[in-house]
Amino acid sequence: MPHDSQYTLISKLRPRKIILPVILGLAIVAWFIIKDLNAGVMKEISFTWNSSIWLIVAFLFVALRIFGYMARIRILTDNDLTWGQSFRVIMLWEFTSAITPSTVGGTGFAVVFLHKEGINLGRSTSVVLATSFLDELYFVVMFPVLLIIVGGKTIFITSLHGTGIAFLNNLVIIAIAGYLIILAWVLLVGYGLFLNPKAIKNLIINFFRLPFIRRWKEQAIRAGNDIVESSNDLKKKSFSFWMNAIVTTFISWTSRYLVVNAILVAFFKINDHLLIFTRQLVMWIMMIVSPTPGGSGFAELILGRYLSDLIPVDQATAGGVALAMALIWRIISYYPFLLAGVLIIPGWIEQKFVRAITKKN
Repeated sequence: MPHDSQYTLISKLRPRKIILPVILGLAIVAWFIIKDLNAGVMKEISFTWNSSIWLIVAFLFVALRIFGYMARIRILTDNDLTWGQSFRVIMLWEFTSAITPSTVGGTGFAVVFLHKEGINLGRSTSVVLATSFLDELYFVVMFPVLLIIVGGKTIFITSLHGTGIAFLNNLVIIAIAGYLIILAWVLLVGYGLFLNPKAIKNLIINFFRLPFIRRWKEQAIRAGNDIVESSNDLKKKSFSFWMNAIVTTFISWTSRYLVVNAILVAFFKINDHLLIFTRQLVMWIMMIVSPTPGGSGFAELILGRYLSDLIPVDQATAGGVALAMALIWRIISYYPFLLAGVLIIPGWIEQKFVRAITKKN
């Protein structure tokens, strides 16, 4: 990918891009909360010192999630990135994931982020594919394990007050569809990275034969050769290398889910933490088919409806309370990355592109 096309891609990450997901997410949740808002809902939610402590714990889980991602990107790049560079890459990656649909994510941008931090283009592509492989492998492994431990009926069947059997049946269909997409992706990337990296190279080269991008074919060929070389290098990595990458992946995704558990403990006495954790994993599998930026609106709605029966409140107010919890969850684990992107992106573009072009001239 040549320098000018990278700039064209990254220049799309302007702060105004966050307006859509912010407004969409807040508007949908606000509408549902206002619709269900009553004195009963407000009575169930009270802020105390205990809730403050557990909300801080929720923020710490977000920090642990980021640390896990940083550690993993350093492992996959053989520590060629400093901790500061790793932080920038991860925060920018999270930002792009937050403003793009879940089906797109920030993967394409991540290649550029790594490349501009000093990793060659082909190796950047291999590292991003490896992170994607590890992320989706977490779902592929954890979903059936938790399904066996918790039980399918417990996962998908909730009390039907304010939910409806049709809604629950749709959850099962969406979850299965999302899981099959993730499984197919893991098999495809795993085959390309570890068995036949030349297949990825040929796919990229054939793609760049299209008329409107043919002028970048030579760069695509070089990137393809780099991918083959980097993939062969990945195959030679030691057992401990992959175990460290897997452990940091586990830490990151597990911390991501424990945020909701901490939020619920802040306000209620929760008994079944494993079920709450499992339903969140299922929810993230469902989000793979969400067309909205960062799953905005969809995530809040699903979380609010899907966890309502696990909150120990009167069923008449459970829906409104669950949606309020969903809003707090997004404020803690989603909107901070939008803010971080607004703060980091302008200076990063200035440093990596504008100043770089000025120096060359």
